[in-house]
Amino acid sequence: MSDFGSFLAMGGYAAYVWPAYGAAVVILAAIWIDGQRRRRAVDQALAKLDQQRKDER
Repeated sequence: MSDFGSFLAMGGYAAYVWPAYGAAVVILAAIWIDGQRRRRAVDQALAKLDQQRKDER
């Protein structure tokens, strides 16, 4: 078996290791996407408040 093949086999634990890596990537991506959506919502709320303050003047 090649060195890369050994790496992919993870010493016989590949069936446990690769799904764990996959789950971690999915969770991290979901956290990042949620953060982007929340940031966008906060930016919009702040812009709305800023506009309201300008309109009051």
